[in-house]
Amino acid sequence: MRIAILDDYQHVALSFADWGSLDAEVRVFHEPFADEDTLVRELAGFDVAVAMRERTPFPAELLRRLTDLRLLVTTGKGNRAIDVAAAGELGITVSCTGYISAPTAELTWALILSAVRNIPAENRSVREGGWQTGVGGDLNGRTLGLLGLGRLGVRVAAIGQAFGMETIAWSQNLTAERAAEHGVSAVTKEELFARADIVSVHLVLSDRSRGLVGAAEFAAMKRKALLVNTSRGPIVDEDALLAALRERRIGGAALDVFGQEPLAARHPLRFLDNALLTPHVGYVTRDTYEVFYRDAVEDIAAWAAGSPVRVLT
Repeated sequence: MRIAILDDYQHVALSFADWGSLDAEVRVFHEPFADEDTLVRELAGFDVAVAMRERTPFPAELLRRLTDLRLLVTTGKGNRAIDVAAAGELGITVSCTGYISAPTAELTWALILSAVRNIPAENRSVREGGWQTGVGGDLNGRTLGLLGLGRLGVRVAAIGQAFGMETIAWSQNLTAERAAEHGVSAVTKEELFARADIVSVHLVLSDRSRGLVGAAEFAAMKRKALLVNTSRGPIVDEDALLAALRERRIGGAALDVFGQEPLAARHPLRFLDNALLTPHVGYVTRDTYEVFYRDAVEDIAAWAAGSPVRVLT
């Protein structure tokens, strides 16, 4: 059995699980594939591929070209970048792993605090021999607007409340009763963008949410408001965001996710002083990786024994 571990950007996959317990040849790929042809060529002869979240998409047309692939393991409980139905038709088993949601909520607040208190600039100033460079903002008494009040939104709301923030939320299916259970006020989408000092995105990417935050939403936001996105890049219209930041129509953006990842080397977001950027590390923690890779090894062992587990259908 030949196993390909994909997109191990940090060169750590082999250290988080007992890959030696599998009677297999294991090869780790650390960089994204340049294109689909390269991927097909590199994965020729591999029975198993382990995908890290949605870093490498597996649409139907690609799966048809991977004629040796028999098991595709995705880290996390689901993967919208894999055509699971097509995989089933091709005889490819798709298994998943466990997931820990807390780290993404924690990173959301790391971004908020860093942006509001100008931490990157202040850190840079001290390291360069300087001292205070600006005046930070406040959280207490401000309004936190949540796009989505699911598992992550609820965690982020609770922390905002601990800071003394008013918490409001909107999503297509959110009810006033559901919001009230968590001390949050359900509002309209228009009201959320108009009132919030910080807007934080916690929605699943779908046809309904793609491009949900666009020019109209940025126009409605306060001039000092902050947009935070640790969910999925395409939920935010990137062109509209760039325009709002360049024209300083909003206070800034703190982003962990982007429309195309990795972010292009010359992408304009990299050069804006009112954009705080991290490289999609919301889920990249030791505890999460231990779950991901431990479960991936279990998935492979179970499949090899003829009894696959955690199969996506």
